[in-house]
Amino acid sequence: MIGTRLGKGRPQRRGPHFAVVRAAGISLRFRPRAVVVAVLCLAVALGMGVLLIGTGDFPMSPAEVVRTLAGQGAPADTLIVNQIRLPRTVAGLAVGAALGLAGAIFQSLARNPLGSPDILGFTQGASAGVLAVIVLTGGGSAAVAGGAAAGGLTTGLLVYAVAGPRGIHGQRLILVGIGVAAILTGVNGYLLTQANIVDAARAVLWLTGSLDGRDWSDAAPVLAGLAVLGPLVLVGCGRALRMLEMGDDAANGLGVPIERVRLLMLTAAVLLTSFAAAAAGPVSFVALTAPQLARRLTRTTGPNLLPAMCMGAALLVAADWTAQRAFPGHQLPVGVVTGLLGGGYLVWLLVTERKTGRI
Repeated sequence: MIGTRLGKGRPQRRGPHFAVVRAAGISLRFRPRAVVVAVLCLAVALGMGVLLIGTGDFPMSPAEVVRTLAGQGAPADTLIVNQIRLPRTVAGLAVGAALGLAGAIFQSLARNPLGSPDILGFTQGASAGVLAVIVLTGGGSAAVAGGAAAGGLTTGLLVYAVAGPRGIHGQRLILVGIGVAAILTGVNGYLLTQANIVDAARAVLWLTGSLDGRDWSDAAPVLAGLAVLGPLVLVGCGRALRMLEMGDDAANGLGVPIERVRLLMLTAAVLLTSFAAAAAGPVSFVALTAPQLARRLTRTTGPNLLPAMCMGAALLVAADWTAQRAFPGHQLPVGVVTGLLGGGYLVWLLVTERKTGRI
């Protein structure tokens, strides 16, 4: 494949497919179109974030929002932006990015466009952990994040044990995940029946998926998860994950430690899903749609991790902005909007896959 190789800042060869940058003994290969798509999605996400901050009972123009974020706003604007609306928007961006990245990993591991934490049961597992914390202890943000991580990891271990080390790809993972999701849905329903009326109301609102009232303590776990797991996935294992999509034999021939990479990627995706659920509840379908939309825009094979991550952030803040503006005087939970749009997308995807003979 002809590509562009850059050495000491000077292009040596040009081609339409990929570019390679070498510096300080490190070689980084990337597809320019994928980078452009990621940058555009990130710009859309940030732009929608500015619009979202300006939306509310005290509306602000984008110029006023940017001026306030730069430290030049009036005291009242600074209070509204920095203390009330900015944490919610940052939480939305982080949750969307985490779900987009996790969805890309799951779909790559499963080699199936239906690979999503919503369908595979990991979202339900994180929900079970959070519900247990809310119902049994009434814990705060830190306890909720810990419960989500524990529930997600326990579900991951269960799926891994049932599917087997060689079953973390293909149809077996999808079928096992659907079964586990059905079981956990029943468990979550039982936990709700055991809660008192106050905790049950809090849990039901959380299960809907909402960014309302989110502060920095809610955003902190998912931001920390992205800071630690994002570079590990994008830089450390992105190439290995792309090789796994070519098949086990090809990846093994190229020196990829198959089982170790799969287990590491599964753990990272489960943790990202769990922290996202802890911050905003089980927001549905973002992890399903973001990687596929990113792949359609980049027109490239492979997991498209960075474009999917930026696409997820853009989708979630756009959905939250729509949730606040769709019905004046009434704010919808963001999970309602993503569920409506994502459900329609899932039906279209199933019809398309059936026509092509893949299901």
